Amino acid sequence: VQLQASGGGLVQAGDSLRLSCAASGRTFSYYGMGWFRQAPGKEREFVATISGSGGSTYYADSVAGRFTISRDNAKSTVFLQMNSLSPEDTAVYYCASRSSRWYGVQSSDYDYWGQGTLVTVSS
Repeated sequence: VQLQASGGGLVQAGDSLRLSCAASGRTFSYYGMGWFRQAPGKEREFVATISGSGGSTYYADSVAGRFTISRDNAKSTVFLQMNSLSPEDTAVYYCASRSSRWYGVQSSDYDYWGQGTLVTVSS
């Protein structure tokens, strides 16, 4: 399984950004996906997750109402729409895939990880 994240960049506070993660190597719609992030000097943290069907999602409190996770199973891609970005959102964002159709909120729930894409939000 390979995961290729893209879409990161430098934006200003209040701006929006959409991350994408293209998956290959197994039937995409069977498996839950997640986004995590790691800020400089901090541990990796959960951001959002979505079930294989796309019917269930869950968010970290810090991003709920600002971020939206979605997926296009026909294109084997998961997205993270990020609105109202703040400097506290600055981090490397990782997508991950788990071997279950359900979503997961722990890093240990996931078996495969993408390489990460850097999001930098300036004030």
